[in-house]
Amino acid sequence: MPQTAAVQNHNLFIDGNWQEAHDGRTFEKTNPFTGEIVGRFASAGRRDARRAIDAASAAFPAWSATPPAVRRHLFLKAADILDRRQPEIARITAEEMGGTFGWGMFNCIFASGLLREAAAQAYGLIGEVIPSDLPDTLAMAIRQPVGVVVGIAPWNAAMILGMRAVAMPLAYGNTVVFKASEESPGTHLAIAETLHEAGFPNGVINAITNAPADAAEVVDELIAHPKTRRINFTGSTRVGRIIAEKAGHHLKRALLELGGKAPMIVLEDADLAAAVAAANFGAFMNQGQICMSTERIVVERPIADEFSRMLAAKAAALKVGDPLQPDTQIGPLINKGATERVQMLVDDALAKGAKALCGGKAQGPCYLPTVLYGVTPEMRVYHEESFGPLASIVIVTSAEEALRVANDTAYGLSGAVFSRDVGKAMKLAERLETGICHINGATVHDEPQMPFGGVKDSGWGRFGGKAALEEFTELRWITIRRTPTNYPI
Repeated sequence: MPQTAAVQNHNLFIDGNWQEAHDGRTFEKTNPFTGEIVGRFASAGRRDARRAIDAASAAFPAWSATPPAVRRHLFLKAADILDRRQPEIARITAEEMGGTFGWGMFNCIFASGLLREAAAQAYGLIGEVIPSDLPDTLAMAIRQPVGVVVGIAPWNAAMILGMRAVAMPLAYGNTVVFKASEESPGTHLAIAETLHEAGFPNGVINAITNAPADAAEVVDELIAHPKTRRINFTGSTRVGRIIAEKAGHHLKRALLELGGKAPMIVLEDADLAAAVAAANFGAFMNQGQICMSTERIVVERPIADEFSRMLAAKAAALKVGDPLQPDTQIGPLINKGATERVQMLVDDALAKGAKALCGGKAQGPCYLPTVLYGVTPEMRVYHEESFGPLASIVIVTSAEEALRVANDTAYGLSGAVFSRDVGKAMKLAERLETGICHINGATVHDEPQMPFGGVKDSGWGRFGGKAALEEFTELRWITIRRTPTNYPI
């Protein structure tokens, strides 16, 4: 395998120290575009997971009692550090998972915003006074941190989703054990580096990496350990079901953000140029490897041909190639298996009557942006998440049929409706079975302070802003009696 520079070794981050795995094992991560080894990482096992949990548990009492002003200061300092490190981390992201350098920079910018939102939420542990029917009684509902939170994040938006896995739990006074993705270990370890440099106390944030073959046992240990209290997972629906089952067995709450099959409804009165721009961005940004990616474009028949022609022309003009080149817009898919899966979906659709208006084939480790026209329910791509640069156009005859088609999926994360009649679009949005809907905007959109999450097979719970308070704190009822109580016995 080609290699142009010495391979850097990376250890686990436990209790404020960089440590080798207990048994000394490592694994290598390769660049999906060049095939070069980009780093060698410690491969954690059960014992390492336990060490990380023990460190987080020991750090919890002091961290949960740390004044909000101190926590806020640390988050703001971490955001400044991350701002400074953006180019360095963006390059690591591009080398590890093939996203463009610009995608890596955007991830860092958004992650910095997450840190600043966490700083604001450091004062978010607020409760309420509830009127009591007992005389001379003060009744309160208060929020308290839960303890050790397990964060598990994927590779596709490594810095955004990794920071989301740790920032809000820490803001509310919890401690975190963060399991990095096997496909983006260097990017995820950069989160621990940033927080450590900012001065977060030892044990408050712990980060472990593991070889792909060891993922199941490491996750099992993180969920089953009696000292962990919340499981915070972003990833595929298939793995999310496993996480939920294991967490349920141990009576632990899980926050799950899973797969998507985001529909974009384009009504005949839509601004076509705006709709095409949103569809192109939503379907092809980061090679379509985003949970919110526009996977199904549901278009009313009178405008279907013109919309499809415009989108295909825009998609075909996207620059495909080396993600580190500044003009590249489409990089490689994460691995060969991902490319083969996209090709399988395309071939199945073409065999059943769809037309490829552009793309439809791989170009080395990349897959050309592809627009499939005339997708129907008989085709696998109608139902299955492609997680690639693949836009499927489904033609309908009315707004009601568009809504039925948009809801004809097991998933329910993001969606969009395009129409000049905002009132009509709002009525459709209210009936769209998704956790998120954007009117005259792309399906791919998030902000640190927004309640982000899905319904149906796209998971449950909400990230972002004050919505995270429900996920990472316990609501407790406390009363104070100002006078003695006369009991009947």
